[in-house]
Amino acid sequence: MAKRSLVLGAALAAALAAPALAVQPGEMLDDPALEARAREISKEIRCPVCRNESIDDSNAGVAGDLRLVIRERLVAGDTDEEVVTYLTDRYGEYVLLKPSFSAGNLALWLAAPALLGLGGLAAWVTIRRSRPEGAPKAAAAPLSDEEKARLDALLKQD
Repeated sequence: MAKRSLVLGAALAAALAAPALAVQPGEMLDDPALEARAREISKEIRCPVCRNESIDDSNAGVAGDLRLVIRERLVAGDTDEEVVTYLTDRYGEYVLLKPSFSAGNLALWLAAPALLGLGGLAAWVTIRRSRPEGAPKAAAAPLSDEEKARLDALLKQD
């Protein structure tokens, strides 16, 4: 009996841990080939309100709307590339989980390491220019006769 309840408990835990798909039954297309294409496209599109989650996995309202748009475009006869182009024209490359390679994207990726390197270089130059602790001070210019007289007067006052 204990073995049976252990197995049932493990099965229940596995079922609860399984990912819940966000695609609702009312969204699915009757044509299995079109539905499969829609699901593949949905896996590549980022939900605009979720963090790094595809619209296929997101329960957000806008993700559901985008899933419907994808299906409408496929039913209208668009190719997969045309559907993706349609979405990126409206939302920008942000909606792509894997953005295309471009000079702008390269600049964004290289900006952070470049700024970190410049900050390190600035810190190194600043440290090099500062006098190390314990180093002798530069020799001061000798006092003029007038300065010596004022100094003697100040010392005699104390």
